[in-house]
Amino acid sequence: MSSVALTSTAEPPRTPATDAAWRALHEAACAPYRRAGRFAWHFARGKLGRDPVFRGLLERGDLRANARVIDIGCGQGLLASLFAAIDEMARRGAWPAGWPAAPTGCTYTGIELMPRDVERAQAAVGDLPNRPGFVCGDMREVALHDCELVVILDVLHYVDHAAQAALLGRIFAAVQPGGRLLLRVGDAASTRGFVISQWVDRLVTWVRGHRVPPTWGRTLVAWVEVLRAQGFVVQPVPMSRGTPFANVLLVADKPGAGA
Repeated sequence: MSSVALTSTAEPPRTPATDAAWRALHEAACAPYRRAGRFAWHFARGKLGRDPVFRGLLERGDLRANARVIDIGCGQGLLASLFAAIDEMARRGAWPAGWPAAPTGCTYTGIELMPRDVERAQAAVGDLPNRPGFVCGDMREVALHDCELVVILDVLHYVDHAAQAALLGRIFAAVQPGGRLLLRVGDAASTRGFVISQWVDRLVTWVRGHRVPPTWGRTLVAWVEVLRAQGFVVQPVPMSRGTPFANVLLVADKPGAGA
């Protein structure tokens, strides 16, 4: 395989109603981080507000209701807080008609290597109604329970290629038939965007107070190949809207039983 075509799943047009819904979700998901300190709150507002992936997941319907979710490299648990905000908005009947069905009722487990991030996550969102759980550990070693959804955003390149393949194999085993992996990666074949994203990635890591580790990137073609080798059916979706990066969301589905 020498090339992979980026596909864009149908996204509903953005309207005043969906813009207002996203602003409300953003505010609700960021609010718990005030009690974890100024850094945690400002980071949550910036990440949720500027990174296109979070709103994109909702607009395309990539998240599913009542899923057991494992968020690998969860940081301070932004996705857990977003799930809680989604539950509350849907409970109030305020979910916008222009979006796919709300992914309510999810149970969440976050895995994060950095103890300070786990501490911020637990301080901010550990007691939210959806009761997210957090594990401080190395993604190469932490046991993965059965689940319907695994999310890995911008962290898999921190382990070498052999470790990447091994983790993806464990994920495939943990995800139930018909389940999904959402993996965002940088496309090393897009030289300028990839370099920019790597530089920003290192800066953010440093600002968060962590050592900047080496990275092992791949081209989009290579990422798709390693996922297909594990048994996933893969759809690459552009995920750099409004940014200079070369990011791609790989929507990797595990075939259902009998497929």
